[in-house]
Amino acid sequence: MDKMVVLAGPSCVGKGPLFTALRRFYPELASRLRQLVLFNDRAPRPGEEEGIHYFFRPRGAIEALRDKEGYVVADVLGDLQALEVAQIERIIASGRIPFFEGSPFVPGKLREVGLFDRFPTLSIFLSPLSREEILYLKDPDRAVDLNRFITDVQRHKLLHRTQRQKGSLSLKDLENIEKRSNNALLEMRAACHFDHVIPLHDGEGHENWDAFYYPIGSARKALLAFVALLQGQATADVEYWGEDVLL
Repeated sequence: MDKMVVLAGPSCVGKGPLFTALRRFYPELASRLRQLVLFNDRAPRPGEEEGIHYFFRPRGAIEALRDKEGYVVADVLGDLQALEVAQIERIIASGRIPFFEGSPFVPGKLREVGLFDRFPTLSIFLSPLSREEILYLKDPDRAVDLNRFITDVQRHKLLHRTQRQKGSLSLKDLENIEKRSNNALLEMRAACHFDHVIPLHDGEGHENWDAFYYPIGSARKALLAFVALLQGQATADVEYWGEDVLL
């Protein structure tokens, strides 16, 4: 594994617990990765730390980076995020592998400005539904509104995560959940631009990640698929999506 690693997917799909499980059960593999820390204009969530998860800055400060050479700025569902390109170079120079974990809108912007051509990349998308499930739901005989279905799935996960983090939810919390769940299909449409897609039903906060110490169910399958890809091995638990999957 000598490529920059990009792990993306819709909000609450399970990116965080997947990487946490990698650190717990495959520490040597995880130690080779160095997470990219982006600038972000939103407030920290419970447990997030400055300089570890993000550099939290006012929106105006991040807007100013648009005109500064060496920075890539992306809009992520209303949040403004920015990456210092030199951070990638510093990580590579240190002998470690740059690792991005977050929204697919950021890799989309990095691809647009040519960073994936400059830095060889292994891109992995986590999807809350498998390709087979999507095609099943798209069958005209079932008359399923796929956008509404995906929104409902992600709303349920986001509500569960936010309630675990905060207990009672404010109106602002509920509005944020609606915004993120309503954009899940748009985020999933980016999956066709990734090298691999890993279906993952057990989102953030699901007990299958850590209630029994060892991951079970979809969480375990996703972890094993992620590890196989990082090790350059073939695995039957990854998918490859064309643009037609979510047309």
